[in-house]
Amino acid sequence: MRRTGEGPQPASQGLQAMALPIIVKWGGQEYSVTTLSEDDTVLDLKQFLKTLTGVLPERQKLLGLKVKGKPAENDVKLGALKLKPNTKIMMMGTHVLGPPPDNDDVVNDFDIEDEVVEVENREENLLKISRRVKEYKVEILNPPREGKKLLVLDVDYTLFDHRSCAETGVELMRPYLHEFLTSAYEDYDIVIWSATNMKWIEAKMKELGVSTNANYKITFMLDSAAMITVHTPRRGLIDVKPLGVIWGKFSEFYSKKNTIMFDDIGRNFLMNPQNGLK
Repeated sequence: MRRTGEGPQPASQGLQAMALPIIVKWGGQEYSVTTLSEDDTVLDLKQFLKTLTGVLPERQKLLGLKVKGKPAENDVKLGALKLKPNTKIMMMGTHVLGPPPDNDDVVNDFDIEDEVVEVENREENLLKISRRVKEYKVEILNPPREGKKLLVLDVDYTLFDHRSCAETGVELMRPYLHEFLTSAYEDYDIVIWSATNMKWIEAKMKELGVSTNANYKITFMLDSAAMITVHTPRRGLIDVKPLGVIWGKFSEFYSKKNTIMFDDIGRNFLMNPQNGLK
């Protein structure tokens, strides 16, 4: 693999002496990969994308690179993918502090693939978000704080570990949950969003002691009524959690630039893939 050492550049400014031009979309920008050949591998591509974006190869998800209908492994040569000139692919992945994970549990964190490209910007889905912004009533528990980022947390399998053999809510609680929320609260407003009804969410948050903790405050909570249904080619109709509902209602505080959502179900990020961590 040959590297130029150059930083990110618009797709139209790529080198002309390339063997296999690829356009990679990430973070609202397009990057022209022009220094790879057909003999380079998918891992070589990921390593090169790291130099452009800073995202570790272990945390990259490249949508659209397939061999015989399956996602291409790292050792697959780019020539085997039979890409057309100027093929556009989408990369998912975020920067992290500290060393990369020892396993793939948080790397291959999307149980959806090319569907995100088609679903994210479809007009009918954006209209559904607009209706939620207008119609869904948010009960503010504590006012948003100026200058704070936003942390959106799922409940089941995120704050609760339902896979354990414990029986009570306190036993099911993730270890160090309150310490985590206390630390996060220094820089983030905290929102709870669960795909259930509000009565259940309130009961669980009370049981965990989250809604009454003196060391941090919950800004508000969202239930299943704030979600929307989208149609995907492979999975049909599915429910997702569009962060656009929050951004639309609290545009003066939160946006795609300062929001992160934790959830155990990757498809919940379908409308905002760059803002979700599984």
